[in-house]
Amino acid sequence: MDTLYVQGIGVSEGVRIAPAFIYRRKEAAGALAPVVLPGDPEAIRAELSRLGEAKRRCARQLEELAAKAAETLGEDQAGIVTGQRRLLDDPAFYPKMEAWVQEKREPAEQAVAGIVEQVAGVFEAMSSDYMKERAADIRDIGGRLLNALAAKEDRGLSAITERVILVADDLAPSDTIQLDPERVVGLITRSGGATSHTAILARSLGIAAVVGAGSAIDGIADGDLIAVDGAAGRCIVRPSEAEAELSRLRMEEGERERAALARYAACPAVTADGTRVELAANIGTAAEAKAAAAQGAGGVGLFRTEFLFMNAPAMPGEEEQFRAYREAAAAMDGRPVIIRTMDIGGDKALPYLDLPREDNPFLGYRAIRIGLGRQDLLKVQLRAVLRASAFGNVKVMFPMISGLQEWREAKGVLEEAKEELRLSGAAFDERIEAGIMVEVPSAAVMAGAFAREVDFFSIGTNDLVQYTLAVDRMNDKVAYLYDYFHPAVLQLIRHVIEASHQAGKWTGMCGGMAGDPLAAPLLLGLGLDEWSMEAGRLGVIKKELSALDREACCSLADSVLMLDTPQAVRQTLEEFRRAIGHTL
Repeated sequence: MDTLYVQGIGVSEGVRIAPAFIYRRKEAAGALAPVVLPGDPEAIRAELSRLGEAKRRCARQLEELAAKAAETLGEDQAGIVTGQRRLLDDPAFYPKMEAWVQEKREPAEQAVAGIVEQVAGVFEAMSSDYMKERAADIRDIGGRLLNALAAKEDRGLSAITERVILVADDLAPSDTIQLDPERVVGLITRSGGATSHTAILARSLGIAAVVGAGSAIDGIADGDLIAVDGAAGRCIVRPSEAEAELSRLRMEEGERERAALARYAACPAVTADGTRVELAANIGTAAEAKAAAAQGAGGVGLFRTEFLFMNAPAMPGEEEQFRAYREAAAAMDGRPVIIRTMDIGGDKALPYLDLPREDNPFLGYRAIRIGLGRQDLLKVQLRAVLRASAFGNVKVMFPMISGLQEWREAKGVLEEAKEELRLSGAAFDERIEAGIMVEVPSAAVMAGAFAREVDFFSIGTNDLVQYTLAVDRMNDKVAYLYDYFHPAVLQLIRHVIEASHQAGKWTGMCGGMAGDPLAAPLLLGLGLDEWSMEAGRLGVIKKELSALDREACCSLADSVLMLDTPQAVRQTLEEFRRAIGHTL
């Protein structure tokens, strides 16, 4: 057969080559044939009993999977399955299935299928890609209930005994958690996106993954040799000998490069002249904290807690949040963990909060604005963060602060949470540091005033650039204007760093700029105190820093801040890198 080229979305990097294993989830055959139950009450009771037993069986399965995930991947990844388990008890889910059986006199299978489609449809109608992808989680529960009603087990993944590339329409969280990365080395799915649970878990497991490949996967047969490029999102099915050999060479080269960078990652971040630099990791789950620690992170510069909320069908309580934050703190073993309060709204909606639809959500009701509008939710989160501070070096950070009044209100809620914990006798760090994200230009301009009150700043370059330059980086028509090397952005960054130092405080950076090797000499010269990035970038930046001299970088920064275009800034930085023998 001819070679087939498949393009999807690369969500977990790495090049892998192995035979295909086609995975199809089993369904309860014939379960959805239209049937009307007899009208007598006994028939209804019997059907409700079947449904209840299926629910209990499904709950046991999910609890076992959650326990396995907690042991192998961490509490927060287990929370994905725990969230599904909670959905079984949600009044908007299982009780509606019972009502369906009673009112429509239809079998349990019909009730499950009908309610699952209703709930999944609500998620699919949402504007956020992340929330749309939660529909797959709902259907996973439906499939489990149907299999439980038919007394069937789904054992397809246990048939994998050798290294394979798994090919599937999609994988439910409960499927992905069962994958053994020693055997499933690559993954291709028909549907899904960068924020799907399949993508998140594949990255946690280190499995090269391409999702959203569409109907092209229909041309793949069991046993076909496939080369997967998880960074480019490209797959070669039945490659030629030359293509297969090239893929093997790239896989080996990638492994050598990862090994080389791992050596840098394992060492402290030190410049050529002996200057120590604090490098930390951005994480979205507690499991990622463990991985980041293994990759040489000096701490967590940004814990994006919104993923804990977005992975749940209902608002996580204080205990659930506390466990996730405590796990991250324990993983870092005394190194700092900066926990950002929930940055929801905009493109990160929560269906159970019933947030209003807005014409311009990125400038609307989001982040700290929701936190201050719903102080009951913010206080629960702050109580959980404070309790976790008794188990490690935890700091708290508030997102999207635009003025001093917001900061003072947020700090007031933090003080209320502290007082409540004192009264209850709960342990926490009385001197916990509290800081703000600098991502709104007004906060950057007012950095001097903020520096007198906050403990630290963390510059979020992704949003700071977007708001400073009035450019939507997701809009293809104007994305070319999005550039963190724009002189206006650089002036704001310098001002924030200088203002913090004048007040005896420190400034970190947790946006994409911190992980860019081209920006490294400039940020070093500007005096950035802490750099936080995706854990996979730590080795790259440590290698870059090892060739830099701080004094030379300070001179470079002075020169760059006199330039008037992003193009001139890039050219100057590229010339500097070439002069020290580094190229991108």
